[in-house]
Amino acid sequence: MKTDDVVKLYDKYVMTTYKRVPLCFDKASGTKVVDIDGNKYLDFFPGWAVSGTGHCHPMVAASVAKQAKKLMHVSNNYYSVEQALLAKAIIDSSFPGKVFFGNSGAEANEAAVKLARKYGHDKGKYEVITMLKSFHGRTLAMITATGQDKVKKGFEPLPEGFKYVPFGDIEALKNAISDKTIGVMLEPVQCEGGINIASKAYMNALRALCDEKGLVLIFDEVQTGMGRAGKMFAYQNYDITPDVMTLAKALGGGLPIGVCVASAKFQDVLAPGTHASTFGGSPIVCAAGLAVFEAIKKEKLLANTNKMGTYLVKRLKELQKKYAFIKEIRAMALIIGVELKINGEEIYKLCMEEGLLINCTQDTVLRIMPPLNVTKLEIDKAIAILDKVFKKVKS
Repeated sequence: MKTDDVVKLYDKYVMTTYKRVPLCFDKASGTKVVDIDGNKYLDFFPGWAVSGTGHCHPMVAASVAKQAKKLMHVSNNYYSVEQALLAKAIIDSSFPGKVFFGNSGAEANEAAVKLARKYGHDKGKYEVITMLKSFHGRTLAMITATGQDKVKKGFEPLPEGFKYVPFGDIEALKNAISDKTIGVMLEPVQCEGGINIASKAYMNALRALCDEKGLVLIFDEVQTGMGRAGKMFAYQNYDITPDVMTLAKALGGGLPIGVCVASAKFQDVLAPGTHASTFGGSPIVCAAGLAVFEAIKKEKLLANTNKMGTYLVKRLKELQKKYAFIKEIRAMALIIGVELKINGEEIYKLCMEEGLLINCTQDTVLRIMPPLNVTKLEIDKAIAILDKVFKKVKS
């Protein structure tokens, strides 16, 4: 079967909810991907940052294969060794509390908002303030929570209870708080929003404000968690701790997972019967998550993330000196945005033609997020492709 054959099947049988490019993967390892036509690619945006330890990491693959032969699913009415161990690994790496398991980032964020609303219910509080340019998922509640109008069009009327303020503006946040407000939800780094990075001053003021007003502070770390920000979780770069944190993407090593982590004060808000997920925390996906933690630790991937993030930014700044249409480079470890003065769609497509997979968001921001185990050699290869593509655009 060739790519054209697969495209025809999609056209006939799969809903067109994505703008797909005509590329069909066959196999992958680390940063390397091969499509079914035999073309090879260097993946610097693996699975929307899902494959944080690289495609098909050997430790993750082995753990999944072993678990698949033993037990793949168990009802959450019973106990699971793998779920218990993964919950412990998450808490040991973050802050004291408890974990709820779901299947996606959107589901994790739904759980976080439900927790905040349940906590504020008896006080008549239900509003959650989120940030403009944020992205929190595609469920009806989460497109409402997202601070981008484009994802909401055609789905009105939307659920009530959300307000929006500019990211990084503490005064705007103060002014938005009402007697109905119960929580604040934000991404430490707005990835879909264009790699907008919160300052330490803002985050500390935010933590103090939530403490003062009795608000639940929720950090959406769906894309920033699991080492990509240079620490296990991005919030650890700010010397503060959220009340609730959500995780997904890289935690599953390629399998679907979503996690809502509640600190000790809020860990028992969602009592039996208030929330659930049939497939959440299955033995097989938890085995994968445990292997991701093990790989990050054994292979010292946090150190590599910081080292390679610094190196990649250095190489990108060399390109910035050559090409005037590169406006700014924003980065936190291996979360990197290259903002252009021109539309980035053509560059994204040309990079793919040259064998480099990246992403373009907000029309003008190239999103570059290679796996945590990326090497200098791979970065140099990616820079060479970007240089070649930039020359074409310039000419």
